Amino acid sequence: MTSGAVPLRARVRDLLLEAAEVYRGRPWEARLRTAAEDGDSPLRVALAGRVKAGKSTLLNALVGVPVAPTDAGECTKVVTWYVHGEEPEATAWLRSGRARGDGRVPLDLRGGDAALRVDLGGLQPEDVDRVEVRLPSPRLERLTLIDTPGLASLSPRFGERTERFLTEGDEVGGGADAVLFLMRQLHAGDVNLLEAFRDPQARPVPPVNAIGILSRADEIGGGRPDALAVARRLAEGYSQDPRLRPLLQTVVPVAGLLAQAAATLSDEEYRDLRETAEVPAAVLDPMLLSAIRFAAPRRGIEVASERRRALVDRLGLFGVRWALALLRSGEAGTRDDLAGVLSAASGMTELRWMLDARITGRRDAIKADAALRLLLHAAATDPVPGIRRLAAAAEQLRLGVHDVAELRVLNELRTDGLALPAEVRRRMERVLGAEGADVRVRLDLPREATVADVERALLVEHAHWQRLAADLLTPPEVKRASSVLQRTCEGLRRDLRVGASG
Repeated sequence: MTSGAVPLRARVRDLLLEAAEVYRGRPWEARLRTAAEDGDSPLRVALAGRVKAGKSTLLNALVGVPVAPTDAGECTKVVTWYVHGEEPEATAWLRSGRARGDGRVPLDLRGGDAALRVDLGGLQPEDVDRVEVRLPSPRLERLTLIDTPGLASLSPRFGERTERFLTEGDEVGGGADAVLFLMRQLHAGDVNLLEAFRDPQARPVPPVNAIGILSRADEIGGGRPDALAVARRLAEGYSQDPRLRPLLQTVVPVAGLLAQAAATLSDEEYRDLRETAEVPAAVLDPMLLSAIRFAAPRRGIEVASERRRALVDRLGLFGVRWALALLRSGEAGTRDDLAGVLSAASGMTELRWMLDARITGRRDAIKADAALRLLLHAAATDPVPGIRRLAAAAEQLRLGVHDVAELRVLNELRTDGLALPAEVRRRMERVLGAEGADVRVRLDLPREATVADVERALLVEHAHWQRLAADLLTPPEVKRASSVLQRTCEGLRRDLRVGASG
């Protein structure tokens, strides 16, 4: 939804290019030009977190093929972009290349037994600014995924590279539009790391575009049978934690190994699981007490020890137990059946929905908001002649384009930029789609509510925000937010009528 005849992307691009001319010959020029050309590119989602948080495993699950190395190899020390391309290829961008040409170096991209491997060809990670891997994956057509070095590692310079990328982006490809921040539990260090990216002007990724991932959810409590249920309760608690609310829009539990296995499960692995499930319970159940017991050599079991060890490596002991239980109960008659149940259990189905509904569904608004905030930050830090007029135009776009204005209100609700009681904040967030895009979810109505029920509720909701905006005691920033909510209700009502007439 944009105002005026000119598409939002074109309006933002023209404004940034004009600002780049104002900054010609100054450091801001390159960043503004990069942002101007970024409007037509896929959304960029970075995966960040402490070392061993499971970033690469989750990335493999999101792409659908094992592309990211999960060991502590050289490539895990470099920011690596996974983008869509017609043919598989890899390129390194050298840190020194900016002074002499573009600094691109072709890399060897090889397929192995378990995953693609990028060979840096003797390059040192310290000399590489980023690696770009192009793959013909349909899942990369809408999202570019960015794997970052682990934070708080024993080699702090690589973690510092991640911090710099998340706060500043890079000169070649810009920064991230959204972040998946992985944590194994709510650690004080995780809060501190997120706090470092909190500056609402300088930070490329505001809280509403950041999703927390309670990763390795299947390992909670030592892989206890109810680990996933416990992880879900923990994630719900973290989502409301006052330390995280200003930093993340929500927290979801994901069992990365289950998700990766579901996305990449081979026919051979399925056969091994199915044959293992046929082992008598009196023999199999004691084997499932530990990974060592499960992989130990045993007579009378068709699946060899090394193949059982590979299953544990791929699914984890919890995942092996889960898969075998599904096969023994008859709930997974085919490989696709098993993969589907594992994916749903892993939390990936919810995460994919969240990415679609809350990130890619707001693509143009997210891109525009990030670009306009960059221009405003440039104007505030380097107020050269002529930039004030462009900053005013950028601010007007943030207010006048409804999708961007909604994002702004959502961010202010997360960062306490609006002085409101908690129940009013939650109501605003819900109506703005923070809990789901469906109109019934936004209005807190049951799924079976009729169109007439929805229209009546929209009228009530619109009147509520209209009264708040008209109240003389309402602060100006809350009046502005209430006006945005009114326009949201009006838009939902138009969509409802169009849907009913269609």
